[in-house]
Amino acid sequence: MKLGDISVSYIEIMIKAMEHLDKDVSPLLEKYSIDAVSLSSPDARVSIPKFMRLGYDCISLSGSPWLGLVMGQVTTPTNLGIAGLLAYSSENLKQACEQIATYEPLNKYNSRGQSQFFVNQVFGMEQDKYRELSRGYGAEKGQGVLMFYSINPYNDYNYFVVDSVLSGWQQVIEQLTGRSDGIEKVCFEFPAPAYIEQYRAQFSCPVLFEQPSNYIVIKAEALTWTCINRSAPTFELLRRGADEELEKVRLGLSFNEKVSRVIGPLLDGSTPTLEQVSEQLNMAPWTVRRKLVEEGGSFQKTLNETRRSLAISYVRDTALTLGEIAYLLGFGSPTAFQRAFKRWTGEAPGRFRALDKYSAG
Repeated sequence: MKLGDISVSYIEIMIKAMEHLDKDVSPLLEKYSIDAVSLSSPDARVSIPKFMRLGYDCISLSGSPWLGLVMGQVTTPTNLGIAGLLAYSSENLKQACEQIATYEPLNKYNSRGQSQFFVNQVFGMEQDKYRELSRGYGAEKGQGVLMFYSINPYNDYNYFVVDSVLSGWQQVIEQLTGRSDGIEKVCFEFPAPAYIEQYRAQFSCPVLFEQPSNYIVIKAEALTWTCINRSAPTFELLRRGADEELEKVRLGLSFNEKVSRVIGPLLDGSTPTLEQVSEQLNMAPWTVRRKLVEEGGSFQKTLNETRRSLAISYVRDTALTLGEIAYLLGFGSPTAFQRAFKRWTGEAPGRFRALDKYSAG
């Protein structure tokens, strides 16, 4: 299982940000084998580890650890792919935010999860879990929450990613509505970095750190604002095509792969249960178990394979410590993780990482 990949449109944002900072990024693009042909391809993707390493190098070159905030400033709806075009032609801001979250998988995939959007309501049993989420995120009645999945633990390679997404959403919302007063607050999961003044200059609302997750809270009245470029026929045409593409993605996955994709985000300090996974799939546990058996597997086998695949990717492609990886994969201790990793690969994780770097060099 891959850590994930993203459309080259996000590289495009990074290039625009470096141009804004008056830096030539072409040597770095050459270093990472990113050329004009791939940048113009609608199907071209780059791995998330590669994207983060490129971002780190851009920060080093520019001397601007707030690169992600600059990326947000130059983000447009078109950079979000089909989801952004749907948002651009939406009737109002609420509908636009729904498109950004729903169709994000067409432009990026991350094993840690995908973005979510919900509105704090006060009625209906189906709203119970969203009401609890809203309380946890400090959203009042009628306010919307657009949430970016957690990518902790944080390091020099991923702060900029969160900065770019939340500031990019702010920029897109302003472009959709023509107004800059729709966001109630912006919340970051990590502690305030040294460049905190850059956040205050970027956002025209309170910015909070060490919050439950990474998200923006949108004012209730702002959700009803009409999008200045709305077009119902264009929206319906785009959504029809987007639904077809989303269905292709789902049909292209085996049931085992679908379960594995649900397990990935739940592997965050704990081991997910069959019941938790079944709830995410909107299926009864016995149905999930039966469908896995029909493919010659089991829930435990899928869980183990997901852990194994992610463990190899984390050790090989990231700078996370072994303790951080153990936590992310739900192991009780680094020692337990190291034993499992050696059983899976024949090598201790530290030696595996060192050998991989040696062979790559």
